[in-house]
Amino acid sequence: MTPTTPLLAARGAGRRFGNRSALEPVELELWDGEALALVGPNGAGKSTLLALLAGALETSVGTIERRKGARIGWAPQRPAQYGRLSARENLELFARLEGEHDPQLASERLLRDFGLPGEPEPSANLSVGNRQRLNLAIAQLGGPHVLLLDEPTAALDPEQRLRLWRRVAELRDAGGAVVFATQNLEEVERVAGRVAALREGRLVYTGAAGEFDLADVETLSA
Repeated sequence: MTPTTPLLAARGAGRRFGNRSALEPVELELWDGEALALVGPNGAGKSTLLALLAGALETSVGTIERRKGARIGWAPQRPAQYGRLSARENLELFARLEGEHDPQLASERLLRDFGLPGEPEPSANLSVGNRQRLNLAIAQLGGPHVLLLDEPTAALDPEQRLRLWRRVAELRDAGGAVVFATQNLEEVERVAGRVAALREGRLVYTGAAGEFDLADVETLSA
């Protein structure tokens, strides 16, 4: 049966910090099987929009709508993990918070899948790449229907990038969806079906990736 409501939607959603507008009201829908790329210069509002969609920030205006039962996995640009805990301990903690039936099993699986160390070393001591792997692994907990990824491949090596996009493809094949912010135009071309471009806190374009001139990203970044 074809869904009649989007998995996730921004309905005039915007965010202010004091007198500063970080994101002007946005209208955006995410449907089953989609991959939506957020593009634009630094400070354009991409991270703010992702945080609103994730529920990590409250809207100043408008609302965020989530389909009943839809679960969200979020990997922010700055890894959200406890530096004093090991990778394993972080995963077990977040697995409990996400209601995983067997947190230890979920932790072991993700340690293996993401090539993370299982030793009791504080995650604050991990390399930048491994902290990002842990960030992405945490987002996978709880069986999310939607992944919200903020510059997910910036600190990953080529093999880990391929593994991530394979996971995203599997999620989409199963009816899930992904929204990812990126500066990597090759990833936009290869992964995204739609593009949403932001500049100075405003949504200035949304449409099919094939109809978006990626050269315009350079203009947006000017």
